[in-house]
Amino acid sequence: MKILFVSNYFNHHQKPLSDNLYSILGNDYAFIETTTMSQERINMGWGDLDTPRYVKYYYQDDETKIECQRLIESADVIVAGSAPEKLIEGALKKGKVVFRYSERPIKDRKYYFLKYFVRLVKWHLCNRHSYHTYLLCASAFAAYDYSKFFLFKNRAFKWGYFPETRNYDDVEALINQKEDNSILWVARLIDCKHPEHAIQVAKRLEEEKIPYEMNLIGNGENELLIRNLITENNLQKNVHLLGAMKPPEVRAYMERSSVFLFTSDHNEGWGAVLNEAMNSGCAVVANARIGSAPFLLENGKNGLLYDEDDIEQLYQNTKMLLLNRSLRKSLSINAYRTIANHWNAECAAKNLVLLAERIVAGDNTNNVKGSEVCSVAEIFKDDWFYSD
Repeated sequence: MKILFVSNYFNHHQKPLSDNLYSILGNDYAFIETTTMSQERINMGWGDLDTPRYVKYYYQDDETKIECQRLIESADVIVAGSAPEKLIEGALKKGKVVFRYSERPIKDRKYYFLKYFVRLVKWHLCNRHSYHTYLLCASAFAAYDYSKFFLFKNRAFKWGYFPETRNYDDVEALINQKEDNSILWVARLIDCKHPEHAIQVAKRLEEEKIPYEMNLIGNGENELLIRNLITENNLQKNVHLLGAMKPPEVRAYMERSSVFLFTSDHNEGWGAVLNEAMNSGCAVVANARIGSAPFLLENGKNGLLYDEDDIEQLYQNTKMLLLNRSLRKSLSINAYRTIANHWNAECAAKNLVLLAERIVAGDNTNNVKGSEVCSVAEIFKDDWFYSD
């Protein structure tokens, strides 16, 4: 079984899954990087990786292009992320199995109907009935969005992003050493991430004299706006804007923070910080419309969900966690176990290989649900669609 991953650039969110696929398949696995990483991502520390031997650079020179084409031609299964369609056209026509690795395609509703028919024609040409194309849903809303284009019925699988999973010998000890009443927010300071919602929570906590400390990690075009909101509301004592940090530094803050706020709106395709915060034993309050939230969080069991734009619900959930230590601890432990035992790169790699083997062997996708392939790479049924 030869599996090939084709995507834009290799980064720390893809490395754990790729490492596990390589540990299973050896040289029968490779990752083709099709473009260079943006400077913004490099500045965030995304490029601070030792490049594994299985990564190939399509854009490097003519020799690497030839090598990548050879890998595409010899692969049994291709996982296609953000990559030029022309690279896999030949594989599709030859009947190779292709998994489309996709977040939800409908985010910005503006001009939706004008774009609909263009997308309908284009996507059906790329995913013809004669092709063996399937969908790995890197969003709980991806299957629903694609169903509007009559695509991937009974061919869509629960999936996601699988950043580094850390295993702690004593998770209760990790949680007990966290700074009490500490709140963390991590994202770029841009409109769709809604850092202002975190500031609104802080303002209410201040008004009700509830002890807290809030750290915001990230930078972006709304940085001045957020700084002004902090100053205007006299929150400087307890709210700290820390700027951008590299991934290991972010994880260190997660490990010592009690509560994690995830305030992005429905434009957040997946949101790997949720995996990381849960793995770090944080009690999470997240918008239910974030791509990863319905997959990773069960409301009241391993985190708390709120309705999009319902700031009052966001605040009340945060307040409840700060005032209820036992609930906070219970959610934190269950959040950690969700990632450590289930939603991680090791489980995902094993399930993907099992799924690919079954499909290549000719099994109907209706038969792949079962004890061997569950939740991570589990087939969607119609009533499992998460809709808006």
